[in-house]
Amino acid sequence: MAQPLPPLPCCHLNPAPAMLRHKQHRQAAAASCAANRGMDKMTVLISGAGIAGLTLGLTLHDLGVPFHIYEATQTLKPMGVGINLQPNAVRELIDLGLEDALSAIGVRTAQLGFYSKLGKTIWEEPRGQAAGYNWPQYSVHRGELQMMLYHALVERAGHEVITTGARATGYDRTSAGVRLHIEGGRSAEGTMLIAADGIHSAIRAQMYPNEGAPIWNGRILWRATTRAPSFHGGAAMAMIGHDHLRIVAYPISQPDDAGIATINWIAEKQFDPAAAWNRESWNRAADIADFLPDFAEWQFDWIDIPALIRGAEIVYEYPMVDRDPLPAWQDGPVTLMGDAAHPTYPVGSNGASQAIVDARIIGAQMLALGVTQHALAAYETAVRPVTTAVATANRAGGGPDGVLQQVEDLCGGDFTDINTVIPHEDLAAHAAKYKSIAGFSIEELNARPATLPPGARIG
Repeated sequence: MAQPLPPLPCCHLNPAPAMLRHKQHRQAAAASCAANRGMDKMTVLISGAGIAGLTLGLTLHDLGVPFHIYEATQTLKPMGVGINLQPNAVRELIDLGLEDALSAIGVRTAQLGFYSKLGKTIWEEPRGQAAGYNWPQYSVHRGELQMMLYHALVERAGHEVITTGARATGYDRTSAGVRLHIEGGRSAEGTMLIAADGIHSAIRAQMYPNEGAPIWNGRILWRATTRAPSFHGGAAMAMIGHDHLRIVAYPISQPDDAGIATINWIAEKQFDPAAAWNRESWNRAADIADFLPDFAEWQFDWIDIPALIRGAEIVYEYPMVDRDPLPAWQDGPVTLMGDAAHPTYPVGSNGASQAIVDARIIGAQMLALGVTQHALAAYETAVRPVTTAVATANRAGGGPDGVLQQVEDLCGGDFTDINTVIPHEDLAAHAAKYKSIAGFSIEELNARPATLPPGARIG
């Protein structure tokens, strides 16, 4: 790793000497100095300005903790497709004062349904406030959520709290805390480093250098959005099919006067995990001919899957990957959060929600224990067992969509009365069990006190 220069007097970001030979680099260094002016020994360094890092920034700003975010991309843009935010995460965003902003970009999900490959109803349940939660569930475009968090942060804390074009490459522990190494020979110093740099985290890779690439389970996801007729009331989420072939669909906009909404959809197909596939194309435009024929007969009276697929302007292809749960996230003043800590299969609408919850629990432990390594340890103790259980359940088919394969195995998806296949009580118990594992059972969440008291400040 490149060795930093002695700290410049006005900031913690230390540019390599060659950068100062050019006017634009001198200007960038001056801007960086301004960005870090006022940072002190208590500064928390955050690598990554995704949902996890931005929520943590908002939380630390509320608590009065100095922080700085280092983001790899030069310009933040609304990338991605639809995601779901569970009530436990929505609660935290509302406590951050973001209720109106969230309502402006999302749809309050009112129902989740599981359907066989023939379009027959296996199980439907209310979601969010319709289920009895004190907070809603939201379906939202991931990029719009990220940009909403970003705009809220810079409005409250200023643009200077984020440095873009600053990809984290590693870290050193120092007598004062930690030094973050940044691509291009730069570095930044602070009291602690919280890695929110995703499934390909450089910080995680330094902690576990022999871990290797994410683990592919043989499934490919094709994801897109399409303007199409809404279904089941316009605020429903549908999971259709079984383990080898399935569709997930839900609206991320309100239907217009003609009942047309922006529908987020995911097509999933199982391959042999040993088969050749471009596993490292995490965000590659796809050819629908690769999977449309598999869904050619999936035309039901409430949703037309072939039309949904054909109606997308662009479809992205992703391998379904995760990583093995780690035995520890912390290395002294350094810890992991979000997908850097606990990437899991996207089967329980839990990834982004848990990243938001991570940020708030980190804040709560800092409030209780100070901006210290003890707070990082307490955060890990509170969160790591939960995320390990979720990842294990998702791998083992214990996610909420596990009922799809059960029905496929029992009757090939064809039935007149689902109770003759799986009793209603068993379906209800399965749904409740996953909510409990993931930390958003209705009774538990409603009874839980706020993660952070309103107006709480540190020192």
